[in-house]
Amino acid sequence: MADLALHSVEKTFGALKVIKGIDLDIRNGEFIVFVGPSGCGKSTLLRMIAGLENVSGGTVEIGGKVMNNTPAPQRGIAMVFQSYALYPHMSVRENMSFGLELSKTPKAKIQERVDIAAGILQLEPYLDRSPRELSGGQRQRVAIGRAIVREPEVFLFDEPLSNLDAALRGQTRVEIARLHARLGTTMIYVTHDQVEAMTLADRIVVLNGGEVAQIGTPLELYRNPANAFVAGFIGGQQMNFLTPEQAARALPDTALPDGTETVGVRPEHLQQVTGGGIEGTIDVVEEFGEYALYHITLDGDALPSVTFKSSATGVGAMGDRIHLRADPQHIHAFDAGGLALSVPTRH
Repeated sequence: MADLALHSVEKTFGALKVIKGIDLDIRNGEFIVFVGPSGCGKSTLLRMIAGLENVSGGTVEIGGKVMNNTPAPQRGIAMVFQSYALYPHMSVRENMSFGLELSKTPKAKIQERVDIAAGILQLEPYLDRSPRELSGGQRQRVAIGRAIVREPEVFLFDEPLSNLDAALRGQTRVEIARLHARLGTTMIYVTHDQVEAMTLADRIVVLNGGEVAQIGTPLELYRNPANAFVAGFIGGQQMNFLTPEQAARALPDTALPDGTETVGVRPEHLQQVTGGGIEGTIDVVEEFGEYALYHITLDGDALPSVTFKSSATGVGAMGDRIHLRADPQHIHAFDAGGLALSVPTRH
């Protein structure tokens, strides 16, 4: 296991700079998730750590050693890709052991490591099967097992669940969390899926346009976003952003900080009221069983719609009128540049 540090790391492709001076310290045994929209640089950054992309500027350090010019196989890293990349003509056991055989690891040691990895991932019944006889989730577990047998200092995951259906994504996500708890190895995980980021990470690195927008624990980012981008990106449903005029109606007894240009409130922090507040018409209702999302077009405002999340019954149906207020203990204020302002009443 090892600490990992990035110091002013940059990546350019010709005149285009895609990674713009990133600094990051990852502690031994941490589970770090890189998250952000498509094109933000998260996979490029991961590949630079792995040694699959050259570093244009700055340094990548693993265990206190600069790795910029160290070939990927010598970095003590194992990477799991979105594609399983299994050899179709080999059994599960052969797929997991192939890399060790190439490195001339003794056969007894190979068998021991494969058996241990198979036990961790519950693959013992499938060791003699070929990949075509496995489900997608089982194939991904074989790809993870192939990484485990190498006993790396750092695991890298590049959107490993993207090819799985929803049920398998949830199941495999839990298995990866259990794997980290059992191995205690440093792990870096790239995803665009907020559920994966929020449930797996010790800390999340939110990237935007090749730069770090914010670093923090999942709850720190949810409760105290540093800017409007993070506020709108992190959370089960996208945050609602209100104009100061709308906020004055949604928060009639709440003073906003000087310089407030936008007020953010999450769908779960809106409350239905019988009158006053912000008013609109329910356009779409999404029922999830334990809660519902109500998409509401507001009356004659510059920001025309909000989403309201409620587990209550009888809220309304499509076409119904609805009045909403915001919980003043859970609002976020942002200035003209999108930076968060201090709201004294916020928890």
